[in-house]
Amino acid sequence: MKILTIGGRDKYERLDPEDLERAGDSIVFVPRDATVAEAAAAAPDAEVVFIDAISPATAELMDALPRLRMICSEGVAYDKIDCAAAAERGIYVTNNAGGNAGAVAEQAVLLMLGLLRRVVWGDAAVRAGRQIEAKTSVFAQGEDDLMDMTVGIVGMGAIGRALAERLTVFGTRVVYTSRHRKEDAERELGVEWTELPDLLTAADIVSLNCAVTPETTGMVGEAFLAAMKKGSYLVNTARGELVDNEALAQALESGHLAGAGLDTVAPEPVTSDNPLLNLSETAAVRVLFSPHVGGISTGALRRLQRHMWENVYALERGERPTCVVNGV
Repeated sequence: MKILTIGGRDKYERLDPEDLERAGDSIVFVPRDATVAEAAAAAPDAEVVFIDAISPATAELMDALPRLRMICSEGVAYDKIDCAAAAERGIYVTNNAGGNAGAVAEQAVLLMLGLLRRVVWGDAAVRAGRQIEAKTSVFAQGEDDLMDMTVGIVGMGAIGRALAERLTVFGTRVVYTSRHRKEDAERELGVEWTELPDLLTAADIVSLNCAVTPETTGMVGEAFLAAMKKGSYLVNTARGELVDNEALAQALESGHLAGAGLDTVAPEPVTSDNPLLNLSETAAVRVLFSPHVGGISTGALRRLQRHMWENVYALERGERPTCVVNGV
């Protein structure tokens, strides 16, 4: 079965060399920035496409690959894939739901702790020879413990649940909102269900763990941020498209938010004119960035790739793949 992979070969060699060797010449790689014409020319008979979660899979690409049967997002997100066009053509679109949940949850905890303990500021102070000055400042101003926080999780899917599991170990109070109430998580983890408006007023840290949909795109705007507690924090390990960058920048500049931890910022790649990269010096120290790496730990990537290969083998056996997201 011919597989067209839009992206680099290196991670496949590093993480899953056995499946790559088994595929042999039937897997073809093109650069992420390849045009549709270049991709189609490389593997005109491709039945499967592996594609990075931030790269587009358009109707034009599907039409250029007449034998295409399945598009596999290498990650959890699939909003860059034209799922409706794929459904019209009978093409499966799959993702790797839950495969990197633990890794993303750990990244969220890292950002929370990094904000509360001001790790970047502290590191810079020590390197600049101001260790005692920084320590004195902490004595004077104080720093909060995660165990004393209420964290509000927006989206109790696999990642939200994995985050709740980790936060309960700290002794943190966890409230959540989701499209569907998760009573099993409430029983097992002691998390509390609430509507979004109540979550925003209760949470010291709001963690975004929901998918990007037409309804959630830009949901974190002026009204959302104004409803958050003064002095609270926003953490986003989901997708940058959930957030209105200008509104977040204003909330940081005004001091309404104490800080933001962002693993994802839209658009990606992040451009130099993004308002979150052009904050005043006072506001800039309240932001902790990571380069959208929460879900790509070695263990997570290995699990994601394993699932993609298993779907290829299922297709070869005439079986329906798992984690189909477009209803085919």
